[in-house]
Amino acid sequence: MTLLTLVSRVTGLARDAALSRIFGISATMDAFWFAFAIPNFFRRLFGEGALSAAFLPAYTQLDRDNPAVAKQLATLTISLMIIVLGGISLLGEAWLVLIHFMRQDDALWVRLAMIMLPYMPMVCLVALLGAMLQVHGRFGPTATAPIILNLFIVAAAVGGEFILRSVAAESRGESHVMIVSISVIVAGLVQVTWSVLALRKWNWWAGRLSACREAFEPMKRVLWLALPMFIGLSVLQINTFMDDLIASYPTTIGPTIFGVDFPLLPGALTTINAAQRLHEFPLGVFGIAVATAIFPTLSRAAGDPVMFTDILRRGLRLVMFIGLPASAGLVLVREPLTAAVFQGGDFTAADTARVARVLMGFAPAIWAYSMTHTLTRAFYARGHARTPVKVAVGIVAMNFLLNITLIWTPLKEAGLAWSTATCAMVQTVILLVLVRRHAQNVVDREVVKSWIRTAVVTALMCAAVWLVDRLLV
Repeated sequence: MTLLTLVSRVTGLARDAALSRIFGISATMDAFWFAFAIPNFFRRLFGEGALSAAFLPAYTQLDRDNPAVAKQLATLTISLMIIVLGGISLLGEAWLVLIHFMRQDDALWVRLAMIMLPYMPMVCLVALLGAMLQVHGRFGPTATAPIILNLFIVAAAVGGEFILRSVAAESRGESHVMIVSISVIVAGLVQVTWSVLALRKWNWWAGRLSACREAFEPMKRVLWLALPMFIGLSVLQINTFMDDLIASYPTTIGPTIFGVDFPLLPGALTTINAAQRLHEFPLGVFGIAVATAIFPTLSRAAGDPVMFTDILRRGLRLVMFIGLPASAGLVLVREPLTAAVFQGGDFTAADTARVARVLMGFAPAIWAYSMTHTLTRAFYARGHARTPVKVAVGIVAMNFLLNITLIWTPLKEAGLAWSTATCAMVQTVILLVLVRRHAQNVVDREVVKSWIRTAVVTALMCAAVWLVDRLLV
């Protein structure tokens, strides 16, 4: 899982490196990332959020005790997802068409959203199929799916340069980014096909829905468990989407708000996205990979308190061992790293400094992002989804208040990053306190000793990196 996630993140950096050099930090890329955020919103909410988290423990138990009913549950869940998300996609397209005709200007973000919205049900389906694969011990196909998307976007970005070389410069940017958007849809079709083929050896499809009567009760339990998570995640993801809207406000809405100049400049959303890619690299390769891999194991051990606590302790030690030095390392090398990945073509040295400033806000909390994912999975595995949801709702409110406050300070768009990092650390501390109800003495002497050793070695690493940096100047 970690190895393929590493490849995924490397191809993701290649994707962002290509896009940054071709489009730079611009209103065009703001429009692309905002439109792309819409299917991602639903992916986090359905595919990797409430439905998937509620489905996985139930499917794990049934696959162990009654495989026939497990197949029926998978059939019902996937059918429900396709119907609901397909309907939302159709309504969304109608809404975008209405916005397109109501606006006086031909907004690029609306056209890009119309192209990429069908990716939403596809990426959610891929996430749910991936959860099923993980139950069967197959982590590779799930980790490979993002690689497919990244390679298609790189091909479209680079290939578009050659396809459009004879097009006038003033219209080339919009045509080029539309080609990239179309590649997202093509990649989604390939991802779904790839995931279905990976599952075929388990013969998971139960046939007609009328043949799935035995799974109705498990399905009700899944939906009952998913409902509070859905409510909480809706608030959380709407808040995340609002962050994107705040950052893209100059591009999607205009330069002023209530007659006052908006504090952020065009390109703010692209800047935030670039910084997120860099801090999400270690988070995705290690932190989320650990949480993803540990979830089925925690679900199986949910009935054994000793084993459950032991697995969770190992997870907490591991995410700190990786997350703390990753946080410190990104702070130390934020500017040269940004330059190495993004700078070139239309991405200037000034853009590098702008992204590095935002990265300085995200980086200190990589350990907290990782630990939150692991702790949340622990609550889900024990069937107590409401606890992390309640915490998330409170953190959302805190994050939103910090966001709308800090952007008016000299931090500007970096204020969004500092808000996210601060809230992540507060959320981690709260979850560590609450998880003691389900895992006695989870932060024991061995966990504390491991964290202290990690902190000492991280300090030594920082000193060595700082010294080498001074010698190279």
